[in-house]
Amino acid sequence: MNPIDTKLAVPADHSDCVDPIPVENPIPDDSAKNGMQAPVEYPRLSNHIHARGLSLAILATLAFVFALQWAQKFFIPLLFGIFIAYTLNPFVTWLSRLKIPRFFATCTVMFTILFGAFMATNTLQEEFQSILNGLPASTQKISRALKKIRGSQPSTMEQMQAAAIEFEKAASQATGTRPAAKKMTAPEQSAFKVSDWLWAGSLSAAEFIGQTTIVVFLVFFLLLSGDTFKRKLVKLSGPSMARKKTAVHILDNINTSVQNYMSMLLATNVLLAIITWIALRWIGLENAGAWAVAAGFLHIIPYFGPLLITVATGLSAFMQFESFSMVLLVSGTSLAIATVVGTLVTTWMTGKIAKMNTAAVFIGLLFWGWLWGIWGMLLGIPIIVIVKVISEHIEGLQPVAELLGE
Repeated sequence: MNPIDTKLAVPADHSDCVDPIPVENPIPDDSAKNGMQAPVEYPRLSNHIHARGLSLAILATLAFVFALQWAQKFFIPLLFGIFIAYTLNPFVTWLSRLKIPRFFATCTVMFTILFGAFMATNTLQEEFQSILNGLPASTQKISRALKKIRGSQPSTMEQMQAAAIEFEKAASQATGTRPAAKKMTAPEQSAFKVSDWLWAGSLSAAEFIGQTTIVVFLVFFLLLSGDTFKRKLVKLSGPSMARKKTAVHILDNINTSVQNYMSMLLATNVLLAIITWIALRWIGLENAGAWAVAAGFLHIIPYFGPLLITVATGLSAFMQFESFSMVLLVSGTSLAIATVVGTLVTTWMTGKIAKMNTAAVFIGLLFWGWLWGIWGMLLGIPIIVIVKVISEHIEGLQPVAELLGE
């Protein structure tokens, strides 16, 4: 038997290596003969998937989402109270540094906020009432304007109905039969009752007042407790000092991020309300103060809030001036103010504070809006900020932080 021809493989830059390894003669490659480069094999990702773990994760996520939707009457006031307490806590802390007991500092801040809200509501009550009283007249004016734009021409639906009648007549003439006479039926009574509507509105108002009262008391107790819950969470994080340091770091980052975001949101919304009031007052729009407060409140909802206030102020301008040029002026002014404050101020400051991905934030708003409606859109961004901060410090959730980050 002929022995196998072997060569000694010695690295070029390590000639002093021990015991070179014998290697068989490589099989000649046709691509080398033809002067072509051999194809490069890239590493492949593992296709191994833990089906059981993935199934459990999906089921747990679905159960968690269902629980959030089922218990929304509990979670929504709770989160509102927590975020408002985060916003007001610096003022209580500042008063406490002036040697004022925390109880009196908390009472002072809460009384100032409630008294200011009461005075603003009392001042703008007539303007809001005027807007509500003008809704029936506004619908009539809009209907007349649409008829005037359309003129005497029938609508698309009326044209389709006329074409269907003519087609039925032609078919009956071709077959030699008469079209069936339509039976005159008495109009059905409307299922809408004013008493039912008033009762449903009363229940909604009572529920809103009850939820607001719960939030006020929750904010008061959270401000009064100070850092008690923080110390308890650190104590529950585990016996090791490393876990306690990680818990303290997470809580400090959440505290800083939420406080900065809520303070920024409060400042920008107040700025937007003031600028909107000045602009609408200069144009001459009635109830400018009420529309300015509504603009500041709706601006909390990213993207959708400015759109709502733009449409609402445009309709109000049409009711008052009955001129499309004034509608464009008022709507354009509202949209321009919301765009400047929202894009140049709020977006820039949000990026500096939270450092989040804009697309991920928008998708998160869609999710929370679908889950909790308008309240979900109000609470969406603070929740996403908290999720991002927690994910950055937990090893298994770092991909979530990467998706939400810039």
